[in-house]
Amino acid sequence: MLAVLLLCVAAEPNPVLPEGAKLEKLYSRTRAVRGGLTEGPAVAPDGSIYFTDITQGKEPSEILRYDPKSGKTEVFIADARKANGLMFDPQGRLVACEGADYGGRAVVRYDLKTKKRTVITDNYKGKKYNAPNDLVIDAKGRIFFTDPRYGGAEPRELEHRAVYRIDPDGSVTQITTATEKPNGIILSPDGKTLYVADHNNGSDGIVPGEKSVPGAMKILAFDLDENGNVGKPRVLYDFGKGPGCDGMTVDVKGNLYLTSRDPKRPGVLVLDSQGKEIAFLATGAQNQDPTKPVVGLPSNVVFGIGDDSKTLYITVDVSLYRVKLKIDGYHSTGMGASTK
Repeated sequence: MLAVLLLCVAAEPNPVLPEGAKLEKLYSRTRAVRGGLTEGPAVAPDGSIYFTDITQGKEPSEILRYDPKSGKTEVFIADARKANGLMFDPQGRLVACEGADYGGRAVVRYDLKTKKRTVITDNYKGKKYNAPNDLVIDAKGRIFFTDPRYGGAEPRELEHRAVYRIDPDGSVTQITTATEKPNGIILSPDGKTLYVADHNNGSDGIVPGEKSVPGAMKILAFDLDENGNVGKPRVLYDFGKGPGCDGMTVDVKGNLYLTSRDPKRPGVLVLDSQGKEIAFLATGAQNQDPTKPVVGLPSNVVFGIGDDSKTLYITVDVSLYRVKLKIDGYHSTGMGASTK
């Protein structure tokens, strides 16, 4: 007779997601505009969350402000020129990437008190950007931003959909063209790696005769030197043929939080720094039919600060959500973590 010993081993607790973690809806669009999505959540020095509501065509987009203390959302800028990604610089000013489709096609800065808009850059060597999409700022005030194109009637002037760096003196450097359509962008906690989401969904309809053939859906990792220059990328994660990642962020341990827009699995995908999946938070029903309207597609994420440093804010469809995690977020400009 063979004796079989069964060992009951308890499952390891998830390193970032608490058991039973649930999304809490904080805001949803009420104005009567067509299409578009909420995007670009950014945490301000006072802990409030700024985010964008991007519309299609000539309908004005907005920058909104959610106050975690009051639970209220108010309009910060009523016509944000199709602002997408947002982030606060070390001086506490709001920096925005303005896209195409009747947008500013620029990287701009807002003074929070006066709401004055200042253009940082709107061209590279005399040619207008395609559609600045997302950005990350380091403690030195250097701005790294992506410039893909996902639509709009404006003619393209630049050959590449590239990644750029703006130095504190205002000079602009095209740091890599090794991306097909760069989208989300973030820095590792040690500042030595620049992550870029390559999200090539096909033609942007601008180049005559260009075939709409989807391409790279990958997370690329670039080694970053002290001067803000990058080497050749390595593929950290490949989504394959399905839709990939939009915006992303990191926590203090260097784990990446990716907004996966795959109708089969919409949600926040968490990878460790080696590209291994360690958690997944669904933001919509799984296995949706891509030929029909898909609900629950996330676009971007950011952690809060202070007592809110373990809270992940997520823009989904035309709404803003949050969820409490087990780990603090990391902010490359040096804003503090939990005070507890």
